[in-house]
Amino acid sequence: MISMKKIFVVVAILFSVSSFAQVTKATLTASGLTCSMCSKAIYEALKKVNTIESIKANISKSNYNIVFKKDAVVSFDELKNAVEGAGFFVAKLEVAINFDSVEVKNDTHITAAGLNLHFLNVKDQVLTGEKVITVLDKDFETAKEFKKITQYTTMKCLETGVMGACCNDKGTTGERVYHVTI
Repeated sequence: MISMKKIFVVVAILFSVSSFAQVTKATLTASGLTCSMCSKAIYEALKKVNTIESIKANISKSNYNIVFKKDAVVSFDELKNAVEGAGFFVAKLEVAINFDSVEVKNDTHITAAGLNLHFLNVKDQVLTGEKVITVLDKDFETAKEFKKITQYTTMKCLETGVMGACCNDKGTTGERVYHVTI
């Protein structure tokens, strides 16, 4: 006979798996590239990121189409650090995340795919299925673009990338928060 405790555990596991949001793929655009050797340096650096399953470089557009391993918890900072470690910069990062009926509003935080996300310049909506979001943080946009983004919030976490007293609706003070838009 199956105990009630075992049934509860199985139901809890099934519920958590079915509602798990995941980063599935990304398009990373780099800046500062001048030749195919530059592109290769970034490609080699990204290959070392253990959450990446595959990478396809597009030299003419200076971007990399990345597919992540199933169930991997992705760190956008790890991608940025790989590019910077190769001597270049991230000019844009767009990521696809599978959402399961997640409500988003302008200038609010959610937790999805193991990441704290702060949505900027979005209308109220419910995200279901795969949606592409753009990371807006410093070092993920050009300085000129980042300056434009600062008009969308007065919260200090945009400047620091870290949750503070302004972010007390989700997460813990001191945790990394990524600013994103759809």
